[in-house]
Amino acid sequence: MKDFVVSAPDLLDGVELSIVMPCLNEAQTLATCIQKAQASLRELGVNGEVVIADNGSTDDSSEIATGLGARVISVPAKGYGSALMAGITAARGRFIIMGDADDSYDFSVLGPFVEKLRAGYEFVMGNRFRGGIKPGAMPPLHQYFGNPFLTLIGRLFFHSPIGDFQCGLRGFSKAAVLNLDLRTTQMEFASEMVVKATLGRLRITEVPIILWPDGRGRPPHLRSWRDGWRNLRFLLLYSPRWLFLYPGLFLILAGVIVGGWLWPAPRRVSGVSFDVHTLLYAAMAVIIGFQALVFAVFTKVFAISEGLLPEDQRLRRVMDNVRLEVGLVVGVVLVLLGLAGSIYAVVVWDRLAFGPLNPFETLRIIIPSVTSLALGSQILLASFFLSILGLSRR
Repeated sequence: MKDFVVSAPDLLDGVELSIVMPCLNEAQTLATCIQKAQASLRELGVNGEVVIADNGSTDDSSEIATGLGARVISVPAKGYGSALMAGITAARGRFIIMGDADDSYDFSVLGPFVEKLRAGYEFVMGNRFRGGIKPGAMPPLHQYFGNPFLTLIGRLFFHSPIGDFQCGLRGFSKAAVLNLDLRTTQMEFASEMVVKATLGRLRITEVPIILWPDGRGRPPHLRSWRDGWRNLRFLLLYSPRWLFLYPGLFLILAGVIVGGWLWPAPRRVSGVSFDVHTLLYAAMAVIIGFQALVFAVFTKVFAISEGLLPEDQRLRRVMDNVRLEVGLVVGVVLVLLGLAGSIYAVVVWDRLAFGPLNPFETLRIIIPSVTSLALGSQILLASFFLSILGLSRR
């Protein structure tokens, strides 16, 4: 069932381009944006439409749009992503160009987007840093830190070719984007679209655009820290490799190196002594690192099973070859090694008639034994849980 309502006369079939604008109380600038978009359609000779996804405006936005011949989609579900997804779904065009209705994007110069889409590109991003940012168009915090940082994270995590991750003016094939199964409803929708377009291997390109100061007489809907965090959180959660896998591998490697160095005997470096206390922290690093690796696998398997991430052939091969029984055997072996070490520690204690122990000697037995017990138990539990996730996927 649709969660939006369309109001406007039906257009003829064969619409090539829909220009979709999310709208929440944009009466001051909406008419200008619609008129620019309509002028662009006429100049380009494109059979197109302007779609306004109204997200609960309390001003005259809806009436203004209808009066100018735009189609109005009433979207009760709040959020930038909700409005855009409703507009994209209701659009009749083969291609869609989306952009904010605050007059910061110039809808009268859409030719480069149309050219790229007609040339076969499925996702065309505007790039404000290549085209130019007019004075006062973007807060310095966004221009010099927020947007470059989120773009850097997106390019690093997902190998995306996009140079302006948060640009709101973008064009795409409607069919290709609907196939991405976009889920988010708030400002992180912009990042989700770019990430899934990259992971889905769409044909992607960029065109330089100019960002102008918006024409509204009120603060923007965007909240710098809140929405910046929402986008960063999305990028982290969508990349188990960077959120869990790489930190986990680093902790395990550091713990093993330090632990192996300290296990035989205390060490002294530049007058500083390192002993069982540091060994204990090294063991903790190994345990936490392994838990992070497990979370990376859990997250990846769950995200794939829910359609949030595309299939990973390497992970599938590992899952097919490393079955429950393999995990159980490895887990049991580690548990037995941990128990053996613990029993040996008790034997050493018995030799001392269960009297006081030298912790600097005993902990070199206890710490590796407890670590082995913890890792073995984690592997046993993780193996069963992965089998459950595997059942749900099939």
